[in-house]
Amino acid sequence: MDIEIKLVSIHTVLAIVAGAISYLLYIGAIAGLKNEFLAVFAGLIILYLGGQLCERLFGKEEVGGMSGWLWNGIVPFFFVWILVWVILYNL
Repeated sequence: MDIEIKLVSIHTVLAIVAGAISYLLYIGAIAGLKNEFLAVFAGLIILYLGGQLCERLFGKEEVGGMSGWLWNGIVPFFFVWILVWVILYNL
């Protein structure tokens, strides 16, 4: 399988998890943790950790540096994360 497909797949799965966690933090489902900033911060931390994981799995050169991570990691993560968060919020 191509590296780009693997990167997008990993970041998409992590974005679904981040969207669910952000939703739980946003509505206050976790006792004492109702904060929009914390919800966004959790998503960004998951994004960063996913990027580090991909760099360690595939190597920095294979990922394509910042440009490769931007188009195959950050952009898909952001759109799926926001999509999941909004869908869960509107249920």
